[in-house]
Amino acid sequence: MPIANSELIINPDGSIYHLNLKPHQLADTVITVGDPERVSEVSKYFDVIEVKVGKREFHTHTGVYKNRRISVISTGIGTDNIDIVFNELDALVNVNFQTREVKNELKSLDIIRIGTSGAVQSDIPIDSFLLSQRGIGFDSLMHWYDNDGGDLAFAKAVSQQISRSNLHSAPYVVSCDKQLAKKFQTVEMQNGNTITNVGFYGPQSRKIRLEPAEKNLNEQIADFTFEDIKITNLEMETAGIYAMSSLLGHRAVSLNAILANRATGEFSSQPNELVDKLILFTLDCIVA
Repeated sequence: MPIANSELIINPDGSIYHLNLKPHQLADTVITVGDPERVSEVSKYFDVIEVKVGKREFHTHTGVYKNRRISVISTGIGTDNIDIVFNELDALVNVNFQTREVKNELKSLDIIRIGTSGAVQSDIPIDSFLLSQRGIGFDSLMHWYDNDGGDLAFAKAVSQQISRSNLHSAPYVVSCDKQLAKKFQTVEMQNGNTITNVGFYGPQSRKIRLEPAEKNLNEQIADFTFEDIKITNLEMETAGIYAMSSLLGHRAVSLNAILANRATGEFSSQPNELVDKLILFTLDCIVA
């Protein structure tokens, strides 16, 4: 059954609606970054850049790094954008744009997030790297899809130990792809468990003028433990990336540059240099 024009929107030039990409322009290895300007900070290390496409906050460069074809794409901030990007990435490789039907043989992409994050544990140093073993969603993205709920035991422990308003969505928990994660587990990379929330200020218990509804949220997160597992950091995309990748059959891992420590109040004095170091680390691990 062909997918209706209203559900899968293909531009007149044959590219997918938001990303503006055509199927042949996407590599099987994809790096995601939040900031559109960070796309060129990754692709500047490519030996060859084949494709440069941009629309709204979604910018993509596809090229070759040490004989590996890689695409780097900006998602913008938040899991609402992750929903768009991951559905369209999947359509590019798993839907025939001519017949508008799902292919008989499905392809699995390797998707690596290079992002920034703030630690909630005082012993996690700023200017370090952290691999998210789990994404803990305080957003609602996964709940909009038919699924088995992810790690229900972990999610139940989060609900029991971290009190939030009944108006908020129930947390969900999804793990990274263990095989893909192995490529990045070196002495430079620590492991952690990452909460994804829907905003940077109130949802992460920051106060400027507005009073956060959950005033001790970060303290509750820092105190959480389940089977000797602790929560390490906060950001805005990882859980959505893990949820969508798991549901669509792709392999994903989220790598974090720790710029801030919310427990100690520190912030990196060299954020750009740290992100650049993580970019090179990631590229070299991909091709290793």
